[in-house]
Amino acid sequence: MTRPIKHPDKRLPALGIRQPWAELILRGIKTIEIRSSQTNIRGPIYVYASKKLAKTSHAELATEQAEINVEELPTGVLIGTVEIVDSFPVSKQHAAAAGVPANLLKGKFGWELAKPKRLQKLIVPDYLPYGVWFYPFLRKQTGTRKKS
Repeated sequence: MTRPIKHPDKRLPALGIRQPWAELILRGIKTIEIRSSQTNIRGPIYVYASKKLAKTSHAELATEQAEINVEELPTGVLIGTVEIVDSFPVSKQHAAAAGVPANLLKGKFGWELAKPKRLQKLIVPDYLPYGVWFYPFLRKQTGTRKKS
């Protein structure tokens, strides 16, 4: 039996994802995150809702289909966790699970997501994103924890 994660868990990395994609991940609708490279990370990560919204036509379509009001979605905060269970080259068969048109998948990789969990309380990270992955409670320059 796995123990529940206590938040904030300062060991977990975070992945910045624009809204509405972050919300769709937490709802279990978007189960594949599309990226330009694979990842070796497996297990739980934080979902950080980026400050900027996705403005693509497929993001707007996904928002309409899920009946989401983008203006009400949180941004600039950790909103939940999700587990990365696999990473693989994607093909057009992955388009629906990723929420993007098949023609955008060429040469991309999918990170398979499972067990999304919404945080009971939104968390403002101590440190903001500085790359694809970031540690919301670790200082970038020194790798040390923020002193309280």
